[in-house]
Amino acid sequence: MPVLSGLKIVEFDALGPVPLCAMILADHGAEVVRIARPGTPVVDESVGGAILHRGRPLVTLDLKKSGDRDAALDIIAAADAVIEGFRPGVMERLGLGPEACHARQPGLVYGRMTGWGQSGPLAERAGHDINYIALTGVLAAIGPLDAPVPPLNIVGDYAGGTMFLAFGLLAALLEAQRTGRGRVVDVAMCDAVPVLLSLVQAFRQTGGWEDARSRNLLDGGAPFYRCYACRDGRFVAVGALEPQFYAALMQGLGLAPEDFPQYPRTGWQAMQAAIAARFMTRDRDAWADHFSAIDACVSPVLTFAEAPDAPHLKARGVFRHRDGLIEAAPAPRFGDWGAAPTPSAAMMPDELLARWRS
Repeated sequence: MPVLSGLKIVEFDALGPVPLCAMILADHGAEVVRIARPGTPVVDESVGGAILHRGRPLVTLDLKKSGDRDAALDIIAAADAVIEGFRPGVMERLGLGPEACHARQPGLVYGRMTGWGQSGPLAERAGHDINYIALTGVLAAIGPLDAPVPPLNIVGDYAGGTMFLAFGLLAALLEAQRTGRGRVVDVAMCDAVPVLLSLVQAFRQTGGWEDARSRNLLDGGAPFYRCYACRDGRFVAVGALEPQFYAALMQGLGLAPEDFPQYPRTGWQAMQAAIAARFMTRDRDAWADHFSAIDACVSPVLTFAEAPDAPHLKARGVFRHRDGLIEAAPAPRFGDWGAAPTPSAAMMPDELLARWRS
């Protein structure tokens, strides 16, 4: 049985962190229903729904109509948790805020996902991943010297949003099992991203990090922790942080470690030039093959198209094929359970309630 079997969750249709969180919960057996406005497709490809909307039914309701709002409350009354990603006050104006929901289901966990949080000067403002990571300091630290580079939408939306929402929900659900009382979980990306930066903040305040890009241990400044171009224009990633891996890297490149001490930093420029010159003598895959027998933390930088064919990922079944798509299999793993999620489909509120109450 999947680990979240029997858990019933209502997802109010949203962008960014909310659908990924709902997908992960459904992947592990939670019964998640996606509530969206009429006319919303079961799979909305414009927002990545071909993958993000997998594994859960869609119920369409016009929440501005009293009858549909009552139907939503009926579904919530049978649920364990709600997740929503609207701006502060929207759900309250619809009559579906935490107070109204807890009146119907006192043990309900109510997860709220926003960028700026439910309070503060920016709470009512719009924003996206790039804005949240800009204000929290992380964006300034990523990229080359000339300009910061957005790291896709991984840091704010998914690490700071989805993962904190999933943790908050499950923590509150554990409490609700003990106490019978629900709780509001206020997840804000501007709160969570600084938590993700704890290591860097510790380094900064103890003299181990400069507020400048490409000057530090983990931002490409260290020659033994960065990417290098190869002869064919593709890249390898080097992560030889520890002394034993650094020594293996240098030996694998045919360089003498004693000629390029890992520290102090004053030697990093010459070290980087020497390593870069060596990597330019072979193609990426030749280097990958060469280092496959050397434990030096060297990996080929694969494209999205190449990654599913990586031997290690293939052996673990990290990717799978479904309806002509390549998608990630559920993670993390719990024993040998690995059933595919049920296909998404439209469902009527009464049909859903009958299933949930059975």
